[in-house]
Amino acid sequence: MDFEEILIRSLDSIKPSRVKEAMEYSLMAGGKRIRPNLLYDVLKGYGVDTSLGDHFACSIELIHTYSLIHDDLPAMDNDDLRRGKLTCHKQFDEATAILAGDGLLTHAFEYASLTKYDATVVLDCIRLLANMAGSSGMIYGQCLDIDGNCTETNVDDLNNIELYKTGCLLTIPLMIGAKLSGKSNDVVEQFKKIGNKIGYAFQIQDDILDATMTQQQLGKTNSDERNQKLTSISLYGLDKAICIMNDTYDECFELIDELQGFNTCYIKDRLLQIKARSN
Repeated sequence: MDFEEILIRSLDSIKPSRVKEAMEYSLMAGGKRIRPNLLYDVLKGYGVDTSLGDHFACSIELIHTYSLIHDDLPAMDNDDLRRGKLTCHKQFDEATAILAGDGLLTHAFEYASLTKYDATVVLDCIRLLANMAGSSGMIYGQCLDIDGNCTETNVDDLNNIELYKTGCLLTIPLMIGAKLSGKSNDVVEQFKKIGNKIGYAFQIQDDILDATMTQQQLGKTNSDERNQKLTSISLYGLDKAICIMNDTYDECFELIDELQGFNTCYIKDRLLQIKARSN
């Protein structure tokens, strides 16, 4: 069974409704599935059956999709396109989109709890997921992003936006993959450092793509410029941002090479795919 089928089946227990239709619309609208694949890459690197990660892989993608639905709302970035399709609130309506995001977020934790593994480890993974997605993690980054203004020149503000808004959901699959592989907290922390670096490079890359690609190429609108948000382009300029991105990806590979007893080929291949993306 491929991941797309696993993912849509994760919603099977939800009662039919307009909200469920909106959940399915946004969840299955496309996407590279980078976050679940990072979890699977860690499991493969440790020789663990990837099916062990199915529930958490789906849960992370559910949370990522909820965050995009809410990020696109008029009260946030006010975007009309996502992955080349109408955003959820444009395809349905604003109230339905809000409920669809809420539904995906809450269902994510119910679904993660169904993981057939040591209960203590599963509970710890759920706690990590809640922390990284919550008001001290991704939501904190969203808050900083809303407050950010491109007329400001605070590097620390930008770093925190990228670390929390983008980095948290790229870090958590690595940490959960390590946990499900039975690794120590020290190893989990190593993966956290790797994820933070990936998130930083990933967000700078997003800023670069927004500045250099058309709406048709990206499949979305560039609302950061319209909303005058602080980005790596507004702070550093394009050329310097590209250099920082490349240097940060190099640092990611160096940190991966420090892992002991781990087959790095899967996650390195994934990182090369991420670095080469054009949207």
